[in-house]
Amino acid sequence: MSQQFPPPGQPQQPGYGYPPPPQPKKSSAGKIVGFSCLGIVGLVVLLGIIGALLGGGSDDKATKDPAAPSAAASPAPAKQPETQPSSAAPEKKAAVEVAAKKAAFKASVLAVGDGYTSVSVTVTNNSSKAISVNPLYFTITDTAGTKHTVELAVDEDQIGTVDLAPGENITGTITGKGAFTAKSVAYTDGLIGKAVTANVS
Repeated sequence: MSQQFPPPGQPQQPGYGYPPPPQPKKSSAGKIVGFSCLGIVGLVVLLGIIGALLGGGSDDKATKDPAAPSAAASPAPAKQPETQPSSAAPEKKAAVEVAAKKAAFKASVLAVGDGYTSVSVTVTNNSSKAISVNPLYFTITDTAGTKHTVELAVDEDQIGTVDLAPGENITGTITGKGAFTAKSVAYTDGLIGKAVTANVS
């Protein structure tokens, strides 16, 4: 029996004496890529679970921590007056400021001798209304604690008698009789009222 061959250019048919061509072998590269992708997905899921656990723990702390300050917030009203005024106090100026420093006595024509002690004072009005300044509104306290009233018109640079508008200031001397070391000066707006004291520098 002679073998029959298909005409040239025709595909080989089974039964013409040739075994069917072998099936191509599947490469293992597909399996490796598949397992790699699966491993990456698994790793992402694992990291997500760990993150959720850690995030849940921080959420617990976040819910517990605010509860603790809220429980401690009940005594906070006692602390509030401490913190707010202390930060605002340095910025807020006193209604009336007085500054005092030592000054040389300059005898006027009304001075009898030179047994006087003068202090230079500056009064600043930081309030919203006018204040009165008069040499009689001052007293000088010496280092021994003795108060001295002001002698009028004995120093050439005596502070004037004026009404200070808000924001204005005035500088002049006040003078006490006798030789002493001035420690502080007190000013009162008017003959009665709250005194503003300044140490003599």
